[in-house]
Amino acid sequence: MNDVSFRTPPEGGLTPQTTRVANLGHFLTRNARRLPDRPGILWHDGARTWAELDARVHALAAALRDRFGVTKGTRVLVQSQNCAQMFESMWACFRLGAVWVPTNFRQSPDEVAYLAQSSGATVMIAGAEFRDHVAACDIAQVITIGGAGGGDFDALVADYAGQRVADTAVDRDDPCWFFYTSGTTGRPKAAVLTHGQLAFVILSHLNDLMPGSGAGDVSLVVAPLSHGAGIHQLVKAAVGGATLLMPPGRFDVAEAWRLVAAHRVTDIFTVPTIVKMLTEHPSVQDHDRSSLRHVIYAGAPMYRADQVRALNVLGPVLVQYFGLGEVTGNITVLPPSEHHVDDARMRIGSCGYERTGMQVSVQDENGAELEPFETGEICVAGPAVFAGYYDNPEANAKSFRAGFFRTGDLGHMDAEGFIYITGRSSDMYISGGSNVYPREIEEKLLTHPALTEVAILGVPDPTWGEVGLAVCVARADADLTEEDVIAHLKGDVSSYKLPRRVVFLPEMPKTSYGKITKKLLRETLTAQGVIAP
Repeated sequence: MNDVSFRTPPEGGLTPQTTRVANLGHFLTRNARRLPDRPGILWHDGARTWAELDARVHALAAALRDRFGVTKGTRVLVQSQNCAQMFESMWACFRLGAVWVPTNFRQSPDEVAYLAQSSGATVMIAGAEFRDHVAACDIAQVITIGGAGGGDFDALVADYAGQRVADTAVDRDDPCWFFYTSGTTGRPKAAVLTHGQLAFVILSHLNDLMPGSGAGDVSLVVAPLSHGAGIHQLVKAAVGGATLLMPPGRFDVAEAWRLVAAHRVTDIFTVPTIVKMLTEHPSVQDHDRSSLRHVIYAGAPMYRADQVRALNVLGPVLVQYFGLGEVTGNITVLPPSEHHVDDARMRIGSCGYERTGMQVSVQDENGAELEPFETGEICVAGPAVFAGYYDNPEANAKSFRAGFFRTGDLGHMDAEGFIYITGRSSDMYISGGSNVYPREIEEKLLTHPALTEVAILGVPDPTWGEVGLAVCVARADADLTEEDVIAHLKGDVSSYKLPRRVVFLPEMPKTSYGKITKKLLRETLTAQGVIAP
C-alpha cells in the first residue's frame, strides 16, 4: 500500500509519470501564507489563526519526528475529545507522511486497545482523562493532552517552537488516515484513506455539497472529529474556512443555536437524528439562523416527517449525501434544489444522484447490473473509493467485485438516476418466503403523529420463518397501544409486511455518532429479554 507505482507508458514512448500528489498538509501551509490572521479553529473560550496553527503543527511535527521517531507510514493513535490539539495532531501526521488513527473517544478501553493493536500504532496521543484507555493499549510512547511534564502536548509544542518541517513527499496511494468503520457487523475495520483519494473527496465535497465555500465560512462541529465531521473540517480548511467546536460534554441544542448566531455559522454537518433535535427544540426560534447556507446530513436517510419539519423550520438549506467511510461520504448528493415540502415535488426516499466523478451500479448477487426500479446491492466505483482495509485481505475480497466496492446497502435507481436506499442487506428479512425491507414500513409508521422514532427488526417465527418486530418511541403525552400501531399500517402495507409485535421504548439506543443501528437495537432488546439471544 506504500509502494510507488508507475503508469505503463503508452505507445509513442512517452515517459512514465509517478503518482506524486500534494501532501494534504499543504492546505495548512497555503492558509498560513494567504490567510495568516483568519481563524482556523474556534472554541467556546479561544481561537487560533491559521498562522498560529501552522507554527504549532511545525513544532509538533518536529517533536513527533525527533523525540518519538515518527516518519512516513508510522501510525499514530489519537484518543481525544474534540479540541484544537486533536485538530493539530491530524495536520502534523499529514505533514510527516504518517498515518492518523483517530478513535471515537466514547469507545471503551478494550475497544481502543483493539484499534491500537490492529492498526500497528507505535505512538499514542490521548486526553489526560483517558488514563484507562492508555493503560489498555500496548503503546510505550504516549503524548498527553492536558497532562504534565515532558510528555504533555502543549509542552512539546513549546519545546520545539520555531522549528520547521517540510511536507513529506507523498504519492496518490500513500495512506494518511485509518478511518475505522463503526463495526455494525463485527469488529471495526481500518479503511485506508490516502492523500490522493482525500484530495478528490475534498474537491467533490466543495463542488457537490457546499458550492461557494470560502475563507469567510464557519462550520459548526456537532460530532466527533474522528469520522465524518473530521472529513468535513478538512474540506473547510481546504478553502480557509474556520472550524467551530461545541463545548465538551452532552450535546446542548440551545448552545448550538447560540453559537450559530454568535459566529455567523454557514454550515453544519450532522446526522438525521441531530437535525431532528435541532429543529424540534424551542431554542431554534430564539436565535438568528440567517447565516446558514448548508445543513448537511448523512449516515442514514431522513424520515420524511422529519425532513418536512426541518425544511419548514430552516428553509432551503438541507443537503443530503449517501456515503460510507470506505467511500468517504462520496456516493450521492441531494442538494437543496431537490428538497421540497410538497410531496408531489419531492422524490421521497431518495438520497440523491451520483456524485461528480463517481459511478453507482445497482447489482444482483452475481454482479449483473439491474434495470431501473429493480432492488439490488448498491455498488460504487471512482476516485473516492478507499485503498482497501488495512491488513484484512478477507474483507477486501468480500468487499470488491469487478472493480466496484460493495456497500452492503440495498436499493434501486429510478429512470433519471436518483437512488433510493431500502435498507442494509443485513436488515432485510424473509417472511413466508417474501423479502421484507424494513425502511418502507418505518416510513409509514412515522406518519403517525404520536410516534417520534421507529425501527423494524426481523425476528424468528416458527410458522413464517421471520416476522417483523416494531420498536417505537412515542411522544410523552401519547396514549398509544400496540393495536393502534398495527392499525395505522393496515391498508398501506401488505399483510405479510405487517409487524406481529410492537415494543415501546422511552428512547432509542444510539451509537456515539447519533445513529440508530439494528445491531445496537438487537443487543438492547436482548439484554432486556424482549427477544431471544
